[in-house]
Amino acid sequence: MNAESSVGAQPTASAPKRFALPSPARRALLRAGLTGAAAVGVSTALGAASASATPTTTSRNRPGTPDEALRELAVGNRRWRTFRQRHPHESPAVRQSLTSGQEPFAVVLGCIDSRVPPELVFDQGLGDLMTVRSAGEVLDEAVLGSVAYGVLELDIPLVMVLGHQSCGAVKAAVAADESGESLPAHIQYIADRIAPNIDRTKEGDARVDATIDANVRAVRAALAAEPDLAAKIATGELAVVGARYELSDQRVHRLA
Repeated sequence: MNAESSVGAQPTASAPKRFALPSPARRALLRAGLTGAAAVGVSTALGAASASATPTTTSRNRPGTPDEALRELAVGNRRWRTFRQRHPHESPAVRQSLTSGQEPFAVVLGCIDSRVPPELVFDQGLGDLMTVRSAGEVLDEAVLGSVAYGVLELDIPLVMVLGHQSCGAVKAAVAADESGESLPAHIQYIADRIAPNIDRTKEGDARVDATIDANVRAVRAALAAEPDLAAKIATGELAVVGARYELSDQRVHRLA
């Protein structure tokens, strides 16, 4: 993962429409509601206690700053792409410790593509990452709320928007834009959200490839512009970064 771009640097691309985040009072209610709902669901189905937003007491040297979190992801990706995975934090002791709380150190907003599971490409384990996935990393209210929950309720110091080489959602959006034909059912919704980021200065495969990067940057910009997240960025508590995974060599690198 390249380090050329400063952590939390503001993007030059204009941000898409912003989504309103809940007030502090509503966030407190959200925390109580999510924790309670999880407890009911898990206890009913499995007879076990749920993992809440309360930090677990068995800390595993959790990265506490954006830079530390980025370094941990970079090291994990290096293990992945050199076939030296450790598959950490899967032991019975870790599983048991996580019943009392969780302390993920990064939110990864990635694509649904089956070839890019964040826990694998960063060689992380249970309780390490909060992953949110949508086709083409499309940002809507549910996705934004999920990212905001990780940052505002769990104090996660890093949000990474992770695009990838040969993204099918971007390919479909570009093809629909060029042909003028509508895509089936709800897939058109995805294409419509990606369409403003299409790089029309390129042609063919180069257009798709450039749009993958432009889409990541636009989603990153939209997240970084949210007032509650921006406030944390301003104090250095949070970084929101864009990155890309290359299927050809399994490398993750930052997008400036």
